[in-house]
Amino acid sequence: MNASFSSISHWLEAPTDTQPALASNLDAEIVVIGGGYTGLSAALRLRQLGRNVALLEQEFCGYGASGRNAGHLTPTIGKDVFSCIRYFGEKRGLDLIRFGECAVEFVEHKIEELGIKCDYSPSGNIIAGMHPDQKPKLEKAADIARAHNVKTVFLDEQEMRTRRLPDTFLFGVHETTGGHLDPGKYVQGLRKAAIEAGVELYEKTKVENLEPGSPIRITSNSHCVTAKKVLLATNAFTPSTLRLFQSRLAPLAVSQFATEPLSPAQMDRIGWTGAEGVYTAHESLENYRRTADNRIVGGSKHVRYGYGGALPPAEHPDTFKKIDAMFRARFPELSDVVINTHWSGWIALVLDFLPICGAVKGQPNLFYSMGYNGHGVAHASFMGDAIADRMAGVENDALEVLARNVMPLPPEPFRWLAVNGLLSVLNSSDKRTDKKIASLTPTN
Repeated sequence: MNASFSSISHWLEAPTDTQPALASNLDAEIVVIGGGYTGLSAALRLRQLGRNVALLEQEFCGYGASGRNAGHLTPTIGKDVFSCIRYFGEKRGLDLIRFGECAVEFVEHKIEELGIKCDYSPSGNIIAGMHPDQKPKLEKAADIARAHNVKTVFLDEQEMRTRRLPDTFLFGVHETTGGHLDPGKYVQGLRKAAIEAGVELYEKTKVENLEPGSPIRITSNSHCVTAKKVLLATNAFTPSTLRLFQSRLAPLAVSQFATEPLSPAQMDRIGWTGAEGVYTAHESLENYRRTADNRIVGGSKHVRYGYGGALPPAEHPDTFKKIDAMFRARFPELSDVVINTHWSGWIALVLDFLPICGAVKGQPNLFYSMGYNGHGVAHASFMGDAIADRMAGVENDALEVLARNVMPLPPEPFRWLAVNGLLSVLNSSDKRTDKKIASLTPTN
């Protein structure tokens, strides 16, 4: 049976209470552009601070990456713990790691505070190794983390089997902070809270032009919107929709799958009783997790870049075939499990794998928060709240650790060559690793 393609995701459909589109000119104190985790978290915080907020969303809240990701709530920042410390130095690397932990704790608090029922499982996530060659790097990362009280634990082969994790995952670093959730239910919960808090929410409202100044002028649905301050919370859509940050963000399409619910017998075959989320110790990682109804959701790895910052198409059968084959290789004991659904979403990659945020240079009333590099469930939520404080003049130093000069991407066609060259290097390394992993698998 061929899996179906979801134009949005396994998690989400268009809401039945879609808010009215902008139908007249509007004068606002603060405008937020984008209705994902960043925009909704910022709008909620601004309302809490007594500010009047209008949020413009071109489709419906959660339509972008917020409703399409795999739902891992992880403190990971940069590529991983080891890379953070290696690239940024021990002190700053550890500050970044603690930033990631604070982001997870923020989401956990927000879920509880707002009463969002999103199937959150605080099981943590495991960076899993599948070949002995990956063990030294993971052990070293765990040693560094443990020495500085970062909440991670190394799991050796015996501990992985005791936890009944799938056999393909030999050992790993367990991030004990976080877990996984239903990203669609989470973003819908934020949306509901924003409406109830009095955010003026306009869905089906696409921004056609943005003119900096005081006030900032926005053309949307052929109407004029003026605002004292604006937040760009548009992430991967920013280069193509707003024609901004082309030199800092590379939008990538990431594909996922969801299986049918596993039977009790199938669940018994793989174990996974603790339900920890897993992402692999590849250069371009694979992610896997169980859902509340015992499906397996997974994907990533085979990402795609669109020339000129355009969003690559969501439907891409060749990529779906690759992630299906990836799942079959990792879970041979589930050869009889049907893959039900495929979908894709878009993340924004920054060359140093850290998010970007702040006020646009020379435009102190135009703010932005984006570029989460695939870790947006935690980072986007936390940073949306923190950037709202900055917009409102409230002291909040949470974002200071992200301050830096970001290496720009070159113009096209060199950008296409640079991004695809980087992906090619990562994929070549992973292919060598996968050949070694395959050599461990006994043949009949």
